[in-house]
Amino acid sequence: MTTVFFKKAERKNAKLRLALAGPTGSGKTMGALLIAKGIGGKVAVVDTENSSAELYVDVMQFDTANIQPPYSPKKFISAIEAAEKAGYTTVILDSITHEWSGVGGCLEMVDALGKGKFKGNTWGAWSEVTPEHRKFIDAMLHSSINIIVTMRSKMETVQTNDGGKKKVEKLGLKAEQRDGIEYEFTTVLDITHGDNYAIATKDRTGLFIQPERISEQTGIKLSQWLSSGSADATINGNQILELEALMIEAGIDIEKYCTKRKLNSLQDVRQQVFEETCKSVRKIIEQKAQSNQESEKQLQQEQEALLEADYQKALVAIQNAQSTNDLQYPADYFKGGKYEQQILNACQAKMDMEGWSA
Repeated sequence: MTTVFFKKAERKNAKLRLALAGPTGSGKTMGALLIAKGIGGKVAVVDTENSSAELYVDVMQFDTANIQPPYSPKKFISAIEAAEKAGYTTVILDSITHEWSGVGGCLEMVDALGKGKFKGNTWGAWSEVTPEHRKFIDAMLHSSINIIVTMRSKMETVQTNDGGKKKVEKLGLKAEQRDGIEYEFTTVLDITHGDNYAIATKDRTGLFIQPERISEQTGIKLSQWLSSGSADATINGNQILELEALMIEAGIDIEKYCTKRKLNSLQDVRQQVFEETCKSVRKIIEQKAQSNQESEKQLQQEQEALLEADYQKALVAIQNAQSTNDLQYPADYFKGGKYEQQILNACQAKMDMEGWSA
């Protein structure tokens, strides 16, 4: 039975997971750049809008990658990984609507699989596409850098009946992405068309109680909030994956490791012991590798000794051979091996001495 351990709750330093949603022309890209500028550091933009982000180079200095269809989840994951590897502080994914409803995105993937492999069964097609979409979401959540995404949205309306008269009422903006995508982000801001005000539809920071116009200051206050947690908190998603991979390589039973230290999982490992823990696990891996090398060396030496003994026995057998038939076994036994030529020479010498024909 697994034991559950409780620990003091604390907010740790975090990386930004921000979504900006709005209709075309509402200023999502500009807003994302201004926020990234306020946060500071190196900024990368993954542009799905035909290099449109480059129209805002006067706002700030940033690097861009202009990706083309198909807009598969794997392509966005690769972009995030590339940004992490290159050491960017923030990556802007502009926009992730393409991953869902763009050319080669999830909806088109389902349509193609449904018509092909699954012969009209779209539910079967979703069984393959949903895990791919989930990997994209996880790549954002576990990233070691700040993530800002933009999403296109459209106004949702409903037809109502008012005293016998039908009329259309606006219910609000709906992002063009999978339902529930907003739950994956720390904050989701809807940007209104025209006045470019940001209204929080989800906000764990408590910074967006009132609508506000996005500016560099928005990024500054987000940066201050992100760094206001405990520096001695638990490890982040990338560190969890790194430690998990090391432990698996070292052959450590992760469940027993956590139970012994009263941790529910590796998510409870504290930042202050992360490097030390990784160093200890790497030492175990090195020791195992050295032990394996020594074992392999010893085994090789033992095999060499056995082969040498067999060789000496074969020389005696060749010397005592009574006919050419007695020479066939040692010749076959050592064929292709270390002592093949010596055995053949010994057989030939015996045949020459006895006057046997080859």
